[in-house]
Amino acid sequence: MELDRPFLRLPYSFDAGRLGEEAQALSEAAWLPHPSGLEGNTAVPLVSINGELKDGFDGRMAPTPYLLDAPYLLQVVAGFNEVVARSRLMRLAPGAVVQEHVDFNYHWYSRVRIHVPIITEPTVRFFCGAEEVHMAAGEAWLFDSWRRHRVINGSANERIHLVIDIAGSAAFWQMVRQVQRADAPITPQTKAFEPDLRPELITERFPFAPIMAPGEMSAIVAELLDDCRANPANDPHLLNYYHDVLFDLVHDWRRQWSLYGLTPEGIAGYQGLLQRTRSALKENPRALVTQSNSVGINPIILQRILGAALQPRRAAEFATGRS
Repeated sequence: MELDRPFLRLPYSFDAGRLGEEAQALSEAAWLPHPSGLEGNTAVPLVSINGELKDGFDGRMAPTPYLLDAPYLLQVVAGFNEVVARSRLMRLAPGAVVQEHVDFNYHWYSRVRIHVPIITEPTVRFFCGAEEVHMAAGEAWLFDSWRRHRVINGSANERIHLVIDIAGSAAFWQMVRQVQRADAPITPQTKAFEPDLRPELITERFPFAPIMAPGEMSAIVAELLDDCRANPANDPHLLNYYHDVLFDLVHDWRRQWSLYGLTPEGIAGYQGLLQRTRSALKENPRALVTQSNSVGINPIILQRILGAALQPRRAAEFATGRS
């Protein structure tokens, strides 16, 4: 991620009152429990796989009926003019918390989340890295999800945020760099509700390649190993061991790619390489620990590399654009 700080406020302002009316008009049945069962955490899917009322990342994204029936929410989500991935309304019950964690799933390797607070109070606190902020209603924020982060709803009321996941175009990241390099805060643009506006929403079609390109795999591996090398507490022998295991995967993955590319004939070979690597991981998931966020290397390998490198069921869709 290209953020140079834990939090960054974007130069936009929205009508939190109007957003709150649309959010509170949703029935209680619309609010789904957190997929990991976190107490006090519920969400309404707004952009999801095929527009269905469920969680997940790996599929063609589309707006749900809840988003299509909420005109200002739709304007806000579409108004960033970005390709939108999974997006939701996220609610925290009074006194609820989101425990400290790091987002290291493959989805987050090349995506960023925009937070637009809708219903909140100053006692709702967001912690990321060494910093803490209150995101006020109607603002728009980014945060660095590779850093350790957590949320506390210290109020007696529910907190509701609109969260929009995007990869970000060049124009988006140019805007981010402008904000980061500005000598003073940039005055936000006010984006009010427009009753006659029905915007076009552009949603993500291909969140995963059916087979990860060798160059992408090499970049992820190199970045992860650099992060672990920066931690002086890591065992140099284990650093060498994981270097060899992961780059053996990269080199043989490239060989397999050169022979088979995306063709079905090569799938068994790709599967064998992933299994070989999985079997070579040390039993201790924290055999090495990243310097930047103190996460064990094995979970990152499993989610960011091995779990994302092969999705053969989507090969035909990827090649033809048809599911």
